[in-house]
Amino acid sequence: MAERVDYQGKGLGLVDDKGRVAIPNTLRAALAKNSPRDDGKDGGTVIIAAHPAYRCLIAYDPNFVPIHKAELKAREAADEAKEGRTDWNILDRAGAAEPLPFDGSGRFIMPAFERRYARIGGAAVFLGSFNWITIWAPALLLEATDVDPFIREFVEFTCEEKGIAL
Repeated sequence: MAERVDYQGKGLGLVDDKGRVAIPNTLRAALAKNSPRDDGKDGGTVIIAAHPAYRCLIAYDPNFVPIHKAELKAREAADEAKEGRTDWNILDRAGAAEPLPFDGSGRFIMPAFERRYARIGGAAVFLGSFNWITIWAPALLLEATDVDPFIREFVEFTCEEKGIAL
């Protein structure tokens, strides 16, 4: 596989009642490059997991798994050395991720529990974060006090432009 490309870009996706949503184009292009299908067709696999700190989700490609796992194992070891005990939650949370198929248009079905956990209703904000994509409920992102002002204003602007009440 070629070197992974970074996830850069942002967008808002509308989520239907069944949880279908499309990954915004710029992020979808990176995901497709990072997780090409073996048969050469459009689409691939996206992995959805809880964010390690925020009440939102992260999405990444299967080729990021060994990188993410190594980073988490190093964090777990550092915490164990510092605290004198293992925090099993570090790997449990990341290991509970869901690999899901996405089609050539970037559409996938976001699992019901993950939508509930992240409080995602009819819209989801997608933000490239280089290694992964964060997926937020717009209202929760705006309630988070430590989110960058540029990102906050983007969400307000995009929701206003799409007629989504906050």
